[in-house]
Amino acid sequence: MAGPVSTSYAEAGVGAASDVNKPAAGGGKSAKDVNDANGPTVLLSYEGQTAEKNTSSSFLYFVPLVSPTLVDVETSADNNQMVRTISYKRNITTKSFYASCEFEILGKGLYKNTFNPEEIIAICQKETKPGEPLANALDYIKFDGVGFGRIDVKGTITGSTQTVTEVAVHFNARGHKSPVTIGLYTIDPQDGQYKYEKKYNEIIARVATLTFKKTDGQPRMGVKLVSINKANKPSGYIGRIKGVIANFFINPPVVSKLGNDTMLDFGLALVQKKPSFTFPKANNIRTNKAATITNKP
Repeated sequence: MAGPVSTSYAEAGVGAASDVNKPAAGGGKSAKDVNDANGPTVLLSYEGQTAEKNTSSSFLYFVPLVSPTLVDVETSADNNQMVRTISYKRNITTKSFYASCEFEILGKGLYKNTFNPEEIIAICQKETKPGEPLANALDYIKFDGVGFGRIDVKGTITGSTQTVTEVAVHFNARGHKSPVTIGLYTIDPQDGQYKYEKKYNEIIARVATLTFKKTDGQPRMGVKLVSINKANKPSGYIGRIKGVIANFFINPPVVSKLGNDTMLDFGLALVQKKPSFTFPKANNIRTNKAATITNKP
């Protein structure tokens, strides 16, 4: 390319859909059936096209994909959460590129991914010294209610090849509270064993950003927190201070190569203004059900 190119578009639409002929309740598109060969398809639109509202469970399908364990997926029975993109901008030079896509989560309801505790403990145990507590093990990721987010994509250009190096998904854009929380817990060893039923120090951490980076080694998901609080206790100023401190101590969790690569591919689709992006199927989903889940962890 001959020089820097900068483009900015308002009301670029991003939504998730799997079958354009099968609308879900509320006017959005349905997630693919668990027996389908692929995951849901994210529809992308730009430059004045109508921004469709689509189910958040499809847009957030990357969560089970990045999990290195089996996952139980629950959607609250009253869930009508939808996602739409409200702005898009892109900057391309001869050696690098950057794209930023703002989205809005609308509607009420909960969408929760719970990770298999035995597998999580096994992964964490490899990074825990013998006899020491296994701290900050990941229990679940939950999306609760409305909010604004932003996807930032960075990468390099070599010749005609564009390579995404980082995708950051922010959930607290425009100064709004993030609707995303993660559950963490600690376990002390008993006779050299870590048992999930012996967990304690359960905390709820509110997530600002999840980051995925290109790597030749074991991929990890960067997690930036807004606050941490004891489970079932309201957040407050002290919780926000603790969240800032916790960012220095929580080890980025291991994620699957498939999930990490998929997020980089999704970022490239945004940069190249593709009309859609189809997620690969997450074969690690153990249960996928509508359930009456509450605000409790």
